[in-house]
Amino acid sequence: MPRGVGPSTGWARPESGPDGDWVVRTVPGAQATKFYRCPGCDHEIRPGTPHLVVWPADETGSVADRRHWHRGCWQARTRRR
Repeated sequence: MPRGVGPSTGWARPESGPDGDWVVRTVPGAQATKFYRCPGCDHEIRPGTPHLVVWPADETGSVADRRHWHRGCWQARTRRR
């Protein structure tokens, strides 16, 4: 099992891209209970909105490194400036 993926991360999966290695977890709308700000578009992710939680896959990442993204923003992140 890849580092950073296991029972403590929920249903997370490893993902690699030109911007590095990440751990990505899907948050269903029913489990989204807080407001977050997406770093991709700088808009709110409102409670009840399905989204992703993403953090660096290296072992130096901490809870403070986790970011909540809209799925489309995460998928388009390498095309943004």
